[in-house]
Amino acid sequence: MNINLISITPDAEKIMAYCARVSSPHQDNPEYAGLLKYCAEHGHWSVFEMADATIEITTSRAIAQQILRHRSFCFQEFSQRYAEVAEREEYEARRQDLKNRQNSIDDLDPETMDWWHMAQEDLWHDAMKTYISALDRGIAKECARMILPLSTQTRLYMKGSIRSWIHYLNVRLTPGTQLEHWEIAYAIKNLLRHPLPAVAEVMGW
Repeated sequence: MNINLISITPDAEKIMAYCARVSSPHQDNPEYAGLLKYCAEHGHWSVFEMADATIEITTSRAIAQQILRHRSFCFQEFSQRYAEVAEREEYEARRQDLKNRQNSIDDLDPETMDWWHMAQEDLWHDAMKTYISALDRGIAKECARMILPLSTQTRLYMKGSIRSWIHYLNVRLTPGTQLEHWEIAYAIKNLLRHPLPAVAEVMGW
């Protein structure tokens, strides 16, 4: 997993406050923290659509599919049709929670954990061997990729308004989120805290 802030609207909070004061004779008021807090606390979310941020995310295909479900964002993703795959993401095993299908519990024994790591290694080795053989035989990348597991690494750019990022973090920083996705959301929160201090304070980031 690797997360980077690619871009954010310059003076994002100042811009959002300026737009929020469109009907005010004091639109150039340099104080904006209190206004943004008021807007957030009273559900005036359109204000937070006046600025946006783009994040680069490197993760597995499995987690990327969860991220792509957030339809208020714009995405660009690494294409396995045009470029060869080379890396994978390896994850720890956790036990299925029998009471909550969306949850897992980190209490598996060391023997099972060792087996899981070896299984991932063996699967990746076999898949890559077949993948490379397919390419060597002239099979198109768009066909050869079908043999690759969900652990295959991908990279995507995720662009959205600050309002969309607030909603995304509210959803994905909850206990029901898969751990690997939660870790991505947590890293994004930390990236946005510095350029958005007023938003971070009111949202409890």
